[in-house]
Amino acid sequence: MFTRIALFMLTNLAVLALASVVMSLLGVNSASMAGLLVMGAIFGFGGSLISLLMSKWMAKRATGAMVIETPRNEAEQWLVQTVRRQAEAAGIGMPEVAVYEAPEINAFATGASRNNSLVAVSTGLLQQMSRDEAEAVLAHEVSHVANGDMVTMALLQGVLNTFVIVLARVLGGVIDSYLSGNRENNSRGFAYYIIVFLLEMVLGLFATMIAMWYSRRREFRADHGGATLAGRQKMIAALERLQANHSTSTLPAQVEAFGIAGGMGQGLKKLFLSHPPLPERIAALRAAQQTTGTVM
Repeated sequence: MFTRIALFMLTNLAVLALASVVMSLLGVNSASMAGLLVMGAIFGFGGSLISLLMSKWMAKRATGAMVIETPRNEAEQWLVQTVRRQAEAAGIGMPEVAVYEAPEINAFATGASRNNSLVAVSTGLLQQMSRDEAEAVLAHEVSHVANGDMVTMALLQGVLNTFVIVLARVLGGVIDSYLSGNRENNSRGFAYYIIVFLLEMVLGLFATMIAMWYSRRREFRADHGGATLAGRQKMIAALERLQANHSTSTLPAQVEAFGIAGGMGQGLKKLFLSHPPLPERIAALRAAQQTTGTVM
């Protein structure tokens, strides 16, 4: 979590520097509420949108994933054909298909749009899963793309970032004014920036909880989408295999939230998990199966 926060802060600091220049050229006064909202939106959405646009490049660079241009063996040919069939069924453009070196069972999808995406699987998945289980995992990732989860997550993060930036400065101004005895002074002292920094940290934690709540919801949707594309029993079997072979993910922080399986946690830590516990995901699929009364 701290790595993700650090990457977010570095990205947004770069965006803020550029935004300051743009705002000066446009004559936007960041001291006014309108100026604050504009600054917050630029600062809040900037890093998220840049990360979204660069997501495929960053994912391939971070994991060392090799895109399958021409299948070199039967396994790679099966991967490409399976993703192509599922993409056509889901009504999206053909994603790039890649394989990356990792011992654990994992896969992820990322990309800037439904027609510009990447689906990657680990070598551990190819070695340890049956074709039916691997097909379900691919269907889960294709469903993420079809649902537009990467774009929605970026927009949600942008809204949350803007909320944190604006509210921290508004509350910081009120608190600083109260502590200074309500003196009329447009300049801000060192105390104001310390207050804003602390408020951003606190509000940022709440924003992260909201983002992770949405992330867990999208995993349930992708599981149901995977069940539709590959078959419910295959999806359940894939999640059961993940549960039986659970290991620590080696995915970099930039793409860890997009993997097929997340971490585990108890108590307050559960609020910061990007994925629901595997038993809950399996139970949700079984409950849906009982409701429909069908076996796929």
